[in-house]
Amino acid sequence: MTGHRARLGVLGTSLLAMGWGWQAPAHAAAPRTRAEAPAGVHVRDAGADIPVAGGTLSLRLMGGNVLHVHFIPASGATPPALVMAPRTVDLSPTPALASRQGGDLLLRGGRLRVAFDRASGTLTVFGAGERTPLLRLSDAASLAHGTFVLRFASGAALYGVDGSDVFATKPPGLLRRGKRVAKAGWQGDAGAPLVWSTAGFGVLIDSKGATFDLAAASLRVAKLSRPDPDFYLIAGTPAAIFAAVADLSGHAPLFPEWSLGFINSQWGIDETELLGDVSAYRARHIPLDAFELDFDWKAWGQDRYGEFRWNPRKFPDGPSGRLGRELEAEGVHLIGIMKPRIHVDTEEGRYATAHHLWIAGQKPYLDYFSHKPVKSLDFDKPATRAWFFNPTLGHSFRTGIVGWWNDEADQAGSNTQFLNMERALYDGQRGMTDTRVFSLNRNFWLGAQRYAYGLWSGDSQTGFASMARQRSRMLSAIDVGEMWWSMDGGGFYGHPSDQNYARWIEFGAFTPIFRVHGVKPEKRQPWRYGPIAERAATHAIRLRYELLPYMYSYAWHDHAAGVGLVRPLAFDWPDDPQARNDSSAWLFGQWLLVSPVVQPDQTEKRIYLPAGVWTDWSNGKIYLGGRSITVPVDSQAWSDIPLFIRQGAIIPMQRFEDYVGERPVATVRVQVFPGSTRSDFDYYADDGKTYAYEHGAYFLQRLSVQADAGAISLATAAATGSYRPALAHYVFAVQRTVAARVLRDGAPLARAANLAALDKCTDACWTIGGDRYGGVTYVKLPAGVPNRVRIQEGADPH
Repeated sequence: MTGHRARLGVLGTSLLAMGWGWQAPAHAAAPRTRAEAPAGVHVRDAGADIPVAGGTLSLRLMGGNVLHVHFIPASGATPPALVMAPRTVDLSPTPALASRQGGDLLLRGGRLRVAFDRASGTLTVFGAGERTPLLRLSDAASLAHGTFVLRFASGAALYGVDGSDVFATKPPGLLRRGKRVAKAGWQGDAGAPLVWSTAGFGVLIDSKGATFDLAAASLRVAKLSRPDPDFYLIAGTPAAIFAAVADLSGHAPLFPEWSLGFINSQWGIDETELLGDVSAYRARHIPLDAFELDFDWKAWGQDRYGEFRWNPRKFPDGPSGRLGRELEAEGVHLIGIMKPRIHVDTEEGRYATAHHLWIAGQKPYLDYFSHKPVKSLDFDKPATRAWFFNPTLGHSFRTGIVGWWNDEADQAGSNTQFLNMERALYDGQRGMTDTRVFSLNRNFWLGAQRYAYGLWSGDSQTGFASMARQRSRMLSAIDVGEMWWSMDGGGFYGHPSDQNYARWIEFGAFTPIFRVHGVKPEKRQPWRYGPIAERAATHAIRLRYELLPYMYSYAWHDHAAGVGLVRPLAFDWPDDPQARNDSSAWLFGQWLLVSPVVQPDQTEKRIYLPAGVWTDWSNGKIYLGGRSITVPVDSQAWSDIPLFIRQGAIIPMQRFEDYVGERPVATVRVQVFPGSTRSDFDYYADDGKTYAYEHGAYFLQRLSVQADAGAISLATAAATGSYRPALAHYVFAVQRTVAARVLRDGAPLARAANLAALDKCTDACWTIGGDRYGGVTYVKLPAGVPNRVRIQEGADPH
């Protein structure tokens, strides 16, 4: 990087001398005070305002690793775009130490160092302790023309900007290069004015849209929606970048816990069939938490707000709430489809006309289902949003439609039409109840996550090829900030083979939102695909329910820190070239790697395992990472899911239930695979239903483990939050360890004779046993309180 350093000239030399590439010695001159800022520059506690051609360049350090750059022309600043959270301005400012070198401004704060060379208009950003610039804006004057170029180290892997729609037969993979348009798109697409890199930086633009030209060592941004370019430069790991993106664009609220269960969607169903299907799920003990209803649930095409109310012919007990109550008693929740259009010649249509709620200039057209004239509402209008969750829809919610499946708003061509449609439902529901909002939508624009917004990948074809394409589409959506993704398991169009159905289900079990769906009259219940597929599907569904405590803790992590349940491999191995564009496998939480089978009749599968030590979930075989392995695939029973456990894993589990919350969970079994580096897991619980967690009613406890010479250290921290779950004990299954003695808080812990005796233990105790992974030391500890345990001796040679 000598050339890059040379281009910095005198300023670059001064930065190095001031410790910007190395730690300055104690006798070095201290940075000058704010009073010594260059003439004309107004220095603030967290940044500076710098006069430049055509306006003012505002620099603000935020959150420790974010530089907010805003060019404000003489005409003044414009309001932020919808991509930004309303309270972004409240993101904590980072105290900045300002100094000067000649006419140049130097800022230092948090984990960033910033230099602005007034002569050339060059803005340079350094990470903490870095000699090489992280990002460099070479011509601040270009901001007056609504464009700018950022330069960085050559070869940086770039991600973000866009995804792909359901019709792309060759999705672009995960890496991004060339000309890209940030757009919400349609049919499962996802977009954001966001580029980020595993080289340690992210760029978030405050704009309703943008174009990017991504090259090996630079990116150009143009076609912004605002005349005053406004953007955020972020430094850090992928996790740190997405935490900042969440802080800036808004944190996702928690979905209801039931939404982590299995969802059966169907077009073409009535009350009798629905109740029969629910009874069949329960009789077979195939877990199910929700049924998603298409057009059938509503009085579509009828007057008196037919788009918002029950169809009493197909669901006679819907309007009274009797059906909803009956299903609630079975642990089943109803999700209803919503459309962005209403019929013109109706009471509601005349209201929309009188109050100018339609998309401007659109003429009536015939609806493909009712064959009557309709028009689309403009959800970018506040008046439309305020009206949409009307009393009729409120009644449907109170009588059983407790989730929203928003469809076809992607046809309007607006990046924010879908976002604002769900925003209307989110605001309406939260205005009348404390019940958590759940929604599925057919495209995504960053900022939508603030409104309890899930994405599904559109009207996909069935078959193995279509299923395989969903992998990169899911991970690309996550790369632009949509952590809650789903697909039509089985494919929307066509009828999957029995084998294909089984593999769709196994894939879906390791996605954020797990559901099946098909075009009318397709049905996607497991027993409709033969006994072999039913067994394989049932196994996968039950396994997901066993992992519920693990999954729900990562749902909380998404809410709190912006990274959710599914993560591309590059999130945790940013420096691994083989992980950069790998969509064949992903992390499910921090500790599980899954690589679903997506080819028919496959007998073996090649899988890349990143650095580390990995254990095959199904048979306990150990693999050294940083290489590709070949594993056998069951081409006859289709019951295997290539799933691997990362060394250091802490995986809380429970017995599977027929539905989430069927019974109180008093004991959680925690699978532990100790490593030489300390591992932590933040176990989370709350009521799973309301927003009480926003007011402190949650349970959060850190679990930790570490192996060292001849012993394992196990710890639970004090729990935080005011909520107290039914959880009374953890049973830690410490794998490949056969203890001779176990100490708790320095004192010997009582040993139980066997697992049955351990189950009866009312406080804390331990025993030994074994499973497919080898010898196991089981340690039972009270939940919610601090525990410090030392497991001595007895590493199992297996």
